[in-house]
Amino acid sequence: MTTSTTHEPPAQAVARDPHWSAKMARLRARELPQRPVTFVDDPRLKTAVSEAALALAKARTTASAESIEQGVAEEQRERWIQAHPTVLAATSAVEAAESALEEGTIRLTFRALPRPVWAQLLREHPPTEAQADMGHEYNVESFPAALIAACSVDGMGEGEAQELLDNWSDADAKALFTAALLPNQTLRADLGKG
Repeated sequence: MTTSTTHEPPAQAVARDPHWSAKMARLRARELPQRPVTFVDDPRLKTAVSEAALALAKARTTASAESIEQGVAEEQRERWIQAHPTVLAATSAVEAAESALEEGTIRLTFRALPRPVWAQLLREHPPTEAQADMGHEYNVESFPAALIAACSVDGMGEGEAQELLDNWSDADAKALFTAALLPNQTLRADLGKG
C-alpha cells in the first residue's frame, strides 16, 4: 500500500524565492498544448482566394496611379484608394472568397495527453517484434487511431479515426496522425540559462 504525501519545497528555497506559491500555481494552471489541423476538400476555394487577392493588389495599384494623376495629396491618398470603386469591388470579392474558403474548411483540434495517459496508451499498443526491430515505440497499425481518438478535442472516436486513416490519401492520413502526435512531443520549455 502506498501513501500519498505532499512535499513542501525546502525552506531554504522558499526563502530565496518568496513567490514560490504563485509560481507553483502558474505551473499547475498550464494547459496542455493543442494543435489544430485543417482540411479543404475543394482546391478551387484556395485558388479563388489567391486570385481575388491578386485582383485586389492590381486594383490598388491602378487606383494609386490614378490618385497621383488626379493630384490627390499624399496624406489623403490611402483613404482615396480604399474608397475607389474598383478597390471596393475587389475587397468585397476577397471577403467573399475568404468566407467561402472558411465554410469549406474542416477544422480539427488535438490536445496533448497527460504523461501517465500517454504512457498507458503506449503500453496498450506495443510494437510488434518486427516494428520494435525497426525502432518503433508503438504498434504502427493500431496506435495512430487510438492516439487520434484520445487527443481529439472534437470527440472523434477510434473507429472514426481508423476509417479516415484507411480511406484517406497517405498525405492526409499522415497529416491527421501528425496533428495528434505533435502536441504530445513538442517541448514548451526554454532549457537555456535564465
